[in-house]
Amino acid sequence: MAILFNFLKPLLLLLLTLSDLFGSTLSLGIGINYGQIANNLPTPSRVSYLLRSINVTRVKLYDADPNVLSAFANTDVEFVIGLGNEYLQRMTDPQQAQAWIQSHVQPYHTQTKITCITVGNEILTGNDTQMMNNLLPAMQGVYRALVNLGLSNDIYVAHAHSAGILGNSFPPSSGSFRQDLAEYIHGILNFHAQTKSPFLINAYPFFAYKDSPDQVPLDYVLFRPNAGTIDPITNLKYDNMLYAQIDAVHSAIKAMGYSDIQVKVSETGWPSKGDPNEFGATPENAAQYNGNLFRRIQQNQGTPANPSEPIDIYVFALFNENLKPGPASERNYGLYYPDGTPVYNIGLQGFLPRMDYSAAKKKALSVSAFLLLVLVFLIHF
Repeated sequence: MAILFNFLKPLLLLLLTLSDLFGSTLSLGIGINYGQIANNLPTPSRVSYLLRSINVTRVKLYDADPNVLSAFANTDVEFVIGLGNEYLQRMTDPQQAQAWIQSHVQPYHTQTKITCITVGNEILTGNDTQMMNNLLPAMQGVYRALVNLGLSNDIYVAHAHSAGILGNSFPPSSGSFRQDLAEYIHGILNFHAQTKSPFLINAYPFFAYKDSPDQVPLDYVLFRPNAGTIDPITNLKYDNMLYAQIDAVHSAIKAMGYSDIQVKVSETGWPSKGDPNEFGATPENAAQYNGNLFRRIQQNQGTPANPSEPIDIYVFALFNENLKPGPASERNYGLYYPDGTPVYNIGLQGFLPRMDYSAAKKKALSVSAFLLLVLVFLIHF
């Protein structure tokens, strides 16, 4: 009896481990952007396993990939899905907007938690005036479709803005939007106020450091101990640039007459590699930025101007994406390599199975059932 138990003990421990992996309810407290501009990424079912193993419960996509939404069915993961910029004109047509929702949202919403649809990405800092004019009507078209289909209480509509829409960002209390974008932003803010939805911003302190490494203190952008800066109007102290940028957006919104619109960070991150002129793009700095940011999020921190409102952030990105155009940094924002190996160590080891998650789960459940039968046999032996 003792010999048999000692033989089976490691298997019983495995059973407990599998139970922990599939039944975990803890949350990392931060969202992750799941980009797929690559030809070497693991299947969505394997990614589902990876994210659950590190307790990530919020994911942002740049499309509405049915393979991803299906792979995360019946999990606790919440999704932000995206409508690409190429869809904007079509979404101004109520019939086309409703048809898109019926095709890309309704079939998955009952089993996969979709909480937001982003309509376009960083449109206002581009140079396509037609897209800029279509942005608000497209957001309104998607929202009306959600209302018609009874989904507007579960899913909000937003647009992910570049921090480049700010005309002034320091001091944070004097934050303001660019004057040439005022007419567009005012309408969007009115939409958010009416639909009670948040304003999304993509904020990257890395860009400020890359462009002016001699003027921007590295400790200040990496959340490391530093003297910080003081807002001379509010006397509030800022020890990192990201929080200052968030509060600048809050101030810009208030300057336009809105006081109850939440600000969420739809993207932030730091590349682990870059071109020779991309100063600061190293694994060490990326680990410092994301690791220190994760620790702050775990503390439910707010910004100096909004200390009671925990910051809602989606880190960019889950994987390095080898087909992204542009400078080398664009292909090196990932927390993981495509094989599931961490690019740097910030405590998120995770586990990427070799087989698809669905198959792995079936196998694990089969093993679990066998071990339970053995355990019952031992109890009655």
